[in-house]
Amino acid sequence: MAKRNCLVSNDWICGEYLRTRSHELTDATVQHLWITAVSVAIGLLIAFPVALVARRWRPLAGPVLGLATVLYTVPSLAMFSLLLPVFGISPAVVITGLVLYSLTILVRNIMAGLESVPEDVREAARGMGYGPLRLLFAVELPLSLPALMAGLRIATVSTVALTTVGAIINYGGLGNLIYTGIDTIFKAQVLAASVICVAIAIVADVLLLGVQWLLTPWARSRKAA
Repeated sequence: MAKRNCLVSNDWICGEYLRTRSHELTDATVQHLWITAVSVAIGLLIAFPVALVARRWRPLAGPVLGLATVLYTVPSLAMFSLLLPVFGISPAVVITGLVLYSLTILVRNIMAGLESVPEDVREAARGMGYGPLRLLFAVELPLSLPALMAGLRIATVSTVALTTVGAIINYGGLGNLIYTGIDTIFKAQVLAASVICVAIAIVADVLLLGVQWLLTPWARSRKAA
């Protein structure tokens, strides 16, 4: 009896697909990881000074958060379409769109984290001779890490998912395979790319949670007490 070929029968789960198309899955995964990591890193680099400025000059906080929220409400397909005339068909379109989406989450969480630092702690630090920069990096940032890391985790997971939309210009990483698979009704390709995408999001979230655990030893001590 001839061995059944899952590619011919178009099964959802197909080992033959994973074996014969492993290079495609690897290339798409690498592109997905690269776009996600660069987007979140740039988003964090922009969000941090923006949050500091909004906290320093309070009247700016409302407009800054409002603008970030408006950007977040723009549908991803429309966002990428609006950026196309500026950047052309390139990864910059996808990365810029993802950076803009991440700003809402990151700016809000950085501001919330900094504002959660008790005022008496700041006063005590100032009384010990801490200047503004030392107060920020030695006192406020460490104490605001839980909120900051929570925002970073949410932004990373959402960016992993949104990266797939970049498939409309062929820079969507695993999204390229998902969209192609949907068009051709290729079940194994859709399922494999989707599962890898979910796995990336879960692994990234767990890794960031581990980083938070390492950077906040006082939180572990408080829980153990």
